[in-house]
Amino acid sequence: MKHILGILALMISIPTMAQPTVREQFEKVKTVQDAEKYIAANANLKPAIMKVVYGKDSSALDKRLLKQNKGDVFSVGYVTYKVIEVEESVKYRGSYIFLDRGSLSNREVDSLSKIIVDKLNKGIPFEKVSDEYTMDGNNTQGDTGWFYGEDTAPKELQDGLKKHVKGDIFFVDVPERQWYYIVKKTYDDDLRKEMTVLRSNGR
Repeated sequence: MKHILGILALMISIPTMAQPTVREQFEKVKTVQDAEKYIAANANLKPAIMKVVYGKDSSALDKRLLKQNKGDVFSVGYVTYKVIEVEESVKYRGSYIFLDRGSLSNREVDSLSKIIVDKLNKGIPFEKVSDEYTMDGNNTQGDTGWFYGEDTAPKELQDGLKKHVKGDIFFVDVPERQWYYIVKKTYDDDLRKEMTVLRSNGR
């Protein structure tokens, strides 16, 4: 009887001594160094560190991974993934015509704006209209070039390009500086995203 009770006690204690699940272990992984330690300790689960790059990797799994954020853990079938690091940047590019509210009245700005948009709608190239009307002395034909950050362009201009799609013409007002822009988004956003992901068999 004592022998049977001993076996039962051992059987009951086994689940409580069970190893943490892959997901539970992944929750503790915070850095690439942590991931390397996990790989060394769990070779039987065939773990690996993956690099996934936006625009380069296009499988359904890669696309799902690229939607995740740093620290996210999820499983697909019997494989578990954790996003360890994310490097992301986005740049914008458009063309603009600058009107100076410090030199022009609101009525003059409104009038010029209508004339400019009318010319653009008639198919006159933006760069030609920009050279004719822009008031900042810029000789780039209105092209902003690729940029990101307030050091290179007003935040309002960046926010406007972020909200619109290629081909849109829109207006940006910076009242505290008396700046007014007529803008055309000429390129899709240049998004760069690279992720370091830990994968392992198990859940």
